[in-house]
Amino acid sequence: MNRPALPRSAAYVALAALAAAVILVSAAIFVGVGGRGGQAATGSHEDHGTAEPAASGGWVGAWGTSPAGAEPNTRLGYAGQSIRNVVHTSIGGTSVRIQLSNLYGSQPLSVTHASVALAAAPGTPAADPGSMRRLAFTGQPTVTIPAGQSLLSDPVRLTVPPAADLLVTTYSPTPSGPVTYQPLSRQMSYLAHGDRTEDVQGAGYTAKDTRWRYLTAVDVWAQEAHGTVVAFGDSITAGYSSTTGTNRRWPDFLAARLRTEPGAPRYGVLNEGISGNRVLLGNSGPPPVNNPSGLERFERDVLGRTGVRVVIMDLGVNDILRAPQQQDPHRIVSGLRQMVERAHGRGLRVVGATLAPFAGHKGTVANQEITRQGVNELIRAGGVFDDVVDFDRVLRDPRDAERLLPAYDSGDHLHPSDAGYAAMARAIDLETLKGQAATAL
Repeated sequence: MNRPALPRSAAYVALAALAAAVILVSAAIFVGVGGRGGQAATGSHEDHGTAEPAASGGWVGAWGTSPAGAEPNTRLGYAGQSIRNVVHTSIGGTSVRIQLSNLYGSQPLSVTHASVALAAAPGTPAADPGSMRRLAFTGQPTVTIPAGQSLLSDPVRLTVPPAADLLVTTYSPTPSGPVTYQPLSRQMSYLAHGDRTEDVQGAGYTAKDTRWRYLTAVDVWAQEAHGTVVAFGDSITAGYSSTTGTNRRWPDFLAARLRTEPGAPRYGVLNEGISGNRVLLGNSGPPPVNNPSGLERFERDVLGRTGVRVVIMDLGVNDILRAPQQQDPHRIVSGLRQMVERAHGRGLRVVGATLAPFAGHKGTVANQEITRQGVNELIRAGGVFDDVVDFDRVLRDPRDAERLLPAYDSGDHLHPSDAGYAAMARAIDLETLKGQAATAL
């Protein structure tokens, strides 16, 4: 049965309503669903406010670190001081948000002022004057993070270049208990007395050291990024022995390749390395323990990160070197397989590394080399990872396969030099970072 035609005036009304609806939907997509307006530290409401980003694009990890433990001698935290963490982005975006962690705190952490800014120059506490942004948490300028918890900030609009230094500053007026930190940053960060959270010049930041405090992640809203790679490992991944302040850890070199090489997947890179970390055993003590095992922290440091697509795993050396020393390569590999299975459960691809030589390192003995070779044989045989990067072959001395090549040796016969870290990144086949996880291994 045919419906009667609408009168001409009614048809115009219907068309007008439809057009208005289209305009409203388009505006919502452009502004971003759930947008929150807010005034930035610079005072410009229109251009620098706190807001959800536009809908096209997605959140990816631009920087990350693993909380390694409670900082010694910080029973009172850093009450009355500003902490300015300096971090280096692996990928850029148009908005930014941060994660703060009170994992190892014994009482609530009160943060009454927080900011993010671009550094005026690499490694400096001074900010680019037009980039200072005040951070909020669920719309509020202050936040209290319970002991054992972490929290994401609201996003702020800020154009973050790839390979840029960011300044993330927090101020806490009251004692907070032990400070959650990463001691092996290989990056200079700063402290100042009083609330200098939005200090652009940075003159008050007279104390400095190589520790990251409270800050564990920086995400950016990126239009062209495909996701995030997590580098999961020990001190070799964390970059022990790399030149401080120069971003020459192997994940940094990998991030540079992903940014610049034609055909490379555009991924952010997160460095989740902890010095002394093992696959099977963490440190002893009441939870949360300092330096938990890879198995214990995998959920937190890999599965819990933003936009993860791929994991590159280089772990197992400390199971062999640290007491109680693990002599059965099958047990180490079994632990690696458990993490791969958990990654596959989330659809993540896992590239695994063979263990690099360590002969000549202080305290090593012959049976440890036998275990290392056994782990590497099992990895190379397949059935552990989706793909393998052979760091052993890349770093070893052809004349003495149990030792690092001298040019790649930092001097302690365990940790690579800057040149060694660069060689590790070059050895990763970028094609192995594409695609999906294997359905079965």
